[in-house]
Amino acid sequence: MPNLAESTVLDALNQIKNPSGSGSVVSDGMIQGVHIDGSTVRFAINVQPGQGTGLEDLRQQCEQAVKALAGVEQVTAVLTADRPAAESAPQEPRKPAPLKAGGIEKVGAVVAVASGKGGVGKSTVAANLALALSRQGKSVGLLDADIHGPSVPRLLGLSGKPDSDGKTIIPHEKFGIKAMSMGSMVDEETAMIWRGPMVVSAIQQMIADVKWGELDILVLDLPPGTGDAQLTIGQKIPLAGSVVVSTPQDIALLDARRGIAMFEKMKVPTFGIVENMSNFVCPHCGEASEIFGHGGARETAAQLGVDCLGEVPLHLSIRETSDQGTPIVVAQPDSPQAEAFLNIATAVTQKLEAGQKAAPNISFS
Repeated sequence: MPNLAESTVLDALNQIKNPSGSGSVVSDGMIQGVHIDGSTVRFAINVQPGQGTGLEDLRQQCEQAVKALAGVEQVTAVLTADRPAAESAPQEPRKPAPLKAGGIEKVGAVVAVASGKGGVGKSTVAANLALALSRQGKSVGLLDADIHGPSVPRLLGLSGKPDSDGKTIIPHEKFGIKAMSMGSMVDEETAMIWRGPMVVSAIQQMIADVKWGELDILVLDLPPGTGDAQLTIGQKIPLAGSVVVSTPQDIALLDARRGIAMFEKMKVPTFGIVENMSNFVCPHCGEASEIFGHGGARETAAQLGVDCLGEVPLHLSIRETSDQGTPIVVAQPDSPQAEAFLNIATAVTQKLEAGQKAAPNISFS
């Protein structure tokens, strides 16, 4: 198969008329960030702020035009809007405004699961937390906002793209929760080489353009770190609170401190820290080994004036069930490992019920 040229992609898109102008989406400068990876094409469509939800048909037309090209198997287009430079600069923390989009009918609370660095098991905690909340009688959604490293499809054993009713995306449903991830839209091995604005736009679309229905709690699995994506999410989405995941060693806890400081600046309360990989109990002799140390999260939480929500052991069954697409809360619901996540879910529910910062209901008539 000959290499696909960017000019060929732009020629195909040049046939799509700009609904707000006299030219095409190409001649009017709306197409940005064309990236070609073998048979996969990704690009952004730059629109006016606030127009995204109304231009879903345009996005689909652009995807279809490129997908019709010879050698193209997969196309991903996102709607993005440039903000004025003054808005892009760091601002004083402000209360997030409710997300104005038709995809969310009613959400009681949005809870972010975050980590200051990657590799601490944030997605595993997010998935098991969502499932534990569901086991406790809550209607729950799980949004994988980690665009560059989506893990939720593998963790929940999801396959295939989600359905659509022509206007909104129907999220996958598995183990009693609704789930959405960029990993369900692209090949598992596809690298998402996107800049910050495209990442943020994709996250907003996965919230606004997904038919979540009525949810008690929407759990957000945030990207690791404290960058633009996290800042924008905190500004655009009414977060009820955050859960910060760390392992016990000092270097991970240092990054966890940064994560908590980020939420403080965004005026989002930190419900607490979860210490993942807390200790390892030998399955043969029963002896506990503190491979990464132990109790560091509890000590750090005390120093920062937040709670330690729980300690999750480093256990083979958590890794195995995650790789198999049946997380420990589902696969072994009565195990001590599952109980750790259920206790964390109870602590999060108590925080929400205490109204530490009640997120406004997002409702549309």
